[in-house]
Amino acid sequence: MLTANNGDIASFVRELNRFECRLSVTDKIWDIVMPIDGGRWTCIAVQKYRDTYYLHGSDRKLATLEYTAGQDLRTADAAWSMSGAFDTETSMRRWKELIAHARKWLTRVTRDWMQANRLVEFEYPLSLRLGTVPGRIVRELVPDIYDIARELGARKTRQVIDLVESGQFLGGSATEVETMTANRYFEYCRIAYIAAARKEDKVDKTLSGRAMYERYADRRDEGLLAIDSDSETEFADWLDGRHPKRTQGGHPWEIKRGGNTTHIDLSVYRPRYSSDKGYIIELSGESFSRMVETLKMLLTIKAAGMPISIANPEGVRHRLVGSDQIGIVPEDEYLHRANQQFDKRDRVFDVMHLSDLGRKKRKILPFIRWQPLPVLMPKR
Repeated sequence: MLTANNGDIASFVRELNRFECRLSVTDKIWDIVMPIDGGRWTCIAVQKYRDTYYLHGSDRKLATLEYTAGQDLRTADAAWSMSGAFDTETSMRRWKELIAHARKWLTRVTRDWMQANRLVEFEYPLSLRLGTVPGRIVRELVPDIYDIARELGARKTRQVIDLVESGQFLGGSATEVETMTANRYFEYCRIAYIAAARKEDKVDKTLSGRAMYERYADRRDEGLLAIDSDSETEFADWLDGRHPKRTQGGHPWEIKRGGNTTHIDLSVYRPRYSSDKGYIIELSGESFSRMVETLKMLLTIKAAGMPISIANPEGVRHRLVGSDQIGIVPEDEYLHRANQQFDKRDRVFDVMHLSDLGRKKRKILPFIRWQPLPVLMPKR
């Protein structure tokens, strides 16, 4: 097992400080892409925050290592280790192997850094790289992949596209109302539940909007159900945080339950910061698994003549017309929230592994734009 006393980690970070790093505010970060046994490759990132080094491995089963000179070496993921997500002993043993490989690689880079980085560019597997590919191309060539536009249907897809292109969600009477009550909000909910009902939802259409909200929403309503449902004043006070029955820590807008990124919100907020006039009602369900439901809600509420908006309308249009990008994520990484690794300008909402392209991979490869690999350089 690695210990601070045997000097392996101390020697490694001392050698690493002879190489250029990138900065994140004042943190120093070294990205090391290197070959290991059997022709395999891996990458590790070392981040220095003040006097502590954090070692992150690309292997998702590998705990993050934390090292401070003069202190015992330990895993930074203590809570995860206790939960059984990581085997601390195995992680420490694996880190010892990786640090040995890393020190050999640093020696090789020191001898000829250009040749070493050239090897990385030619030999590092595409399956471990990060890239983007036009969504329309993937959906055309891989028909089994989930397609929001196909699931929504051609007519409704065109309706949503036309709404976005006409500027319906840029503000004004199409998205704003002057007055609001809890019961009016619950009526929005009722329309939404019926419009997007799946077979497994078993929505009882005879219920009132309030009753549907009580049954199908997140249930942590922060006091919304406790106020006078017909009072404009009480709703305004509740929304603005002045009502005595307003609590915190709930999810009052989560009308369809799900995970952190897989639920649907129907939010009410003020059109302008620090204003107590008017309201915007906005739908949000950007997960690919909830977008069709969200758009069905949008169109039905719109058809009822009620002002409504949707989060990131431009992004919705990109996904429907196919001008979005699908992110290609390394095979050793989880897909959950992996789209957050990409710049917003990349228009990446959905991600996949290269292997998910199946037999069409060869046809799609020319369209993938790979993100550049880090170049490890000795200091001048």
